[in-house]
Amino acid sequence: MAKRLLIGDPLTSEKLDDQLLPKKMALPIFASDALSSVAYAPQELLMILLIGGTALLTFSPWVAGAVVLVLVVVVTSYRQLIKAYPSGGGDYEVARTNLGEIPGVIVGAALLVDYILTVAVSVASGVDNIISAIPELNPFRIEFAVGFVVLIVIVNLRGVREASAVFAIPTYLFIGSVALMIVVGLARTVAGDPPVASSHDYAVQAESLTQAAMILLVLRAFSSGCSALTGVEAVSNGVPAFRKPKIRNAQTTLSLMGIIAIVLFVGLTIVALVSGVRYAENPCNLVGFDCTQPQPSLMAQVAAATFGMGSIPFFVIQAATACVLLLAANTAFNGFPLLGSTLARDGYAPKSLNTRGDRLVYSNGMIVLGIVAIIVLIVYQADQTDLIQLYIIGVFVSFSLGQIGMVRHWRRALRGLKDLTPDAAQQGSAQYERRSAISGLVINAIGAGMTVAVLIIVTITKFTHGAWLVFLAIPIIAVLMVGVNRYYRDVEHEIEMDDTVHFGSEGDVAIVLVNRLQKPIVKAIDYALAANHDKTLAVHVAVNEADATRLQKDWAEHEVPVPLVIIDSPYRAYTSPVAGFIEKYREKHGSSVVTVYLPQYIVGHWWETFLHNRRARRLANQLMLLHGVSITLVPWLLDSSEIIYGRRSRPLPGQQRGGQPVPEVGQRPHHLSRGSDETPPPAE
Repeated sequence: MAKRLLIGDPLTSEKLDDQLLPKKMALPIFASDALSSVAYAPQELLMILLIGGTALLTFSPWVAGAVVLVLVVVVTSYRQLIKAYPSGGGDYEVARTNLGEIPGVIVGAALLVDYILTVAVSVASGVDNIISAIPELNPFRIEFAVGFVVLIVIVNLRGVREASAVFAIPTYLFIGSVALMIVVGLARTVAGDPPVASSHDYAVQAESLTQAAMILLVLRAFSSGCSALTGVEAVSNGVPAFRKPKIRNAQTTLSLMGIIAIVLFVGLTIVALVSGVRYAENPCNLVGFDCTQPQPSLMAQVAAATFGMGSIPFFVIQAATACVLLLAANTAFNGFPLLGSTLARDGYAPKSLNTRGDRLVYSNGMIVLGIVAIIVLIVYQADQTDLIQLYIIGVFVSFSLGQIGMVRHWRRALRGLKDLTPDAAQQGSAQYERRSAISGLVINAIGAGMTVAVLIIVTITKFTHGAWLVFLAIPIIAVLMVGVNRYYRDVEHEIEMDDTVHFGSEGDVAIVLVNRLQKPIVKAIDYALAANHDKTLAVHVAVNEADATRLQKDWAEHEVPVPLVIIDSPYRAYTSPVAGFIEKYREKHGSSVVTVYLPQYIVGHWWETFLHNRRARRLANQLMLLHGVSITLVPWLLDSSEIIYGRRSRPLPGQQRGGQPVPEVGQRPHHLSRGSDETPPPAE
């Protein structure tokens, strides 16, 4: 019931097409990460430049322009990727198909790491903006971050359609409110009344820099500003979730995302510079600022300068920013499960990641992502500044290898066109394919060169600031993925059918393990007899002579129609005596197939599992290791199971086949009423 309340009723597989997204709903689902990054990318860019003093802020327009140029190239490149590989594998599929297994696995590992960090950074940034509006919440930063991750997981488990409906309003509210703030801020500036940030008059304790250090600082600011590119790959990974025509809808959504992100990024950077925002990596470097208090985010300072601190538009923008930053994690909750299902399909991840849940989403991938992201948030105390140092490394690894793979893809396509006959080469379709391949090659070659250059810059500037952890995590995950693939490959080879397999078992014997003569045991015997085995035996492992004697007496008294075999166990073991008995039986009667029947209680309370079935479970696990032995668990529903199944009464063993009346469901037989002397005692 709790599961149904949280995620809703199950959906049939036939309703999968109903879960596909139109463009207006796909934009908030797949673009929220890229759009939300404009809330912290300008802040990170200006923060790094401010390390060298306010004079270095003059470089910010050029750095922002370089970020925009990279964003334009990457968006254009990914339009080509969507067209060439619409199956949803994205950079992973491109790299694996065109560059080989190892580059593909590296891209897969890099994307998994990037999705985890997307959740952590987005949630931490969202909480940071909430605290900027309500500083009293700062002591509960981690609790809020963890709670928001849990909430996002639950919403996503309800299905893609419901998640898109929930996330659409905050995303569009963020776009509209920030765009309005930029327009108002620029209009005030043109009118001669520019907005002034609360930190405008703070002096900065700048570090003394050499010329080389200044260049590195500018490059580091550029790499931090490139966090605005995160999430661009999500659309290419989510093409299968779009309505038809999938390719065109995905390309349109990607273009809209790029245009909106560029406009908001550039506009917010300009207004922040005009209003004189000061946001320091170390708040204590701001002369005049009480660094014991949380530092207001750039978005909060710009909103307060434009509309006034405490005004309704200020709180609307802060609320919308916090929501979209929190919901930016939703991009990862769509991309990570889809990528996980692709990796599982190819054998590089556990197959459970390729299983759809009740709401037709890859729920196992969502749960795994949520758990790992919570661990990262707790370890880093939900600190946005520390987390963002780990960010964008993974995404630019996948960008670079994906673009290099696309270059090889187009070159292969052009070589294929050269092999056409002269007549075929003159066909209009061939000419169109040649033009498409040439334009794709040029676009992706530029994209490859630019993303590789950015990756080098990001690596140099962020490596000593924590990014080395990402470079450590990616190869470890890649090695694990290759190991999983080799394991699945070996298992498939081991169980593959061939004509050399022979089934030469002779005979069929059933063994019912008996502790005491109780109704669950009688039911197991009844099941064994109904299966018409060649021979059925009841076996008791005697660890106590008195118990064995009492069982023999009860067996004779109730005239059970199955031979009882007593096996002595002086060392009080159970599995070894049974295994020895099976071995001796086969030596005497041939290689019989042995079926072991074990009663198992079905209970309704979680704590009852610790009180029942312990020995039966151990026996089943150990006996399954014996060749030619199968285990049959015979369920016996205790009264507490009515919590699960809604039934209390049950027929006695053999009652239906014997033609005796069976009580209707919900009717309680007299001999099973509470307090009856015949109520079965607990089994071991």
